[in-house]
Amino acid sequence: MFKKILVAVDGSKTSLKALDKAIEFQKLTPETEIYILCVYKHHSLFEASLSIGRPTEMDIPDKVLSEYAKEVVNHAKNLAKEHGATKVRGFVKSGRPSKVIVKFALDKEADLIVVGTRGTHSDKDGMLLGSVSHRVASNAKCPVLVV
Repeated sequence: MFKKILVAVDGSKTSLKALDKAIEFQKLTPETEIYILCVYKHHSLFEASLSIGRPTEMDIPDKVLSEYAKEVVNHAKNLAKEHGATKVRGFVKSGRPSKVIVKFALDKEADLIVVGTRGTHSDKDGMLLGSVSHRVASNAKCPVLVV
């Protein structure tokens, strides 16, 4: 079956449902590894234009986003272990989520990517799929399960 499953999480309910599916697959084949990945988008001070003044620490927004992503991954890892997952590793990356997910899957030679239909920033009345899940499904070199 699958040897390496990548689950993209962002703290949303659908990403945690995706994690549940990955755990189900791992229970079918216990030697399967689950990679949990949270990608945060680099925060540009120019884009934010929060103030005219220049802050003393330019990387504060990225630190906050990175710390939040680590919390999301740790929470997902703990949930996975509580639900019986055995081989679980967590990762945090920065960049455009869909591109990072696809590249990470290639680099880790994942057999399957599991993503939720919508993330934390999706419009509930919008498209059938969120933009990240749509791009991942369109660009991945391995199968993608959208939950």
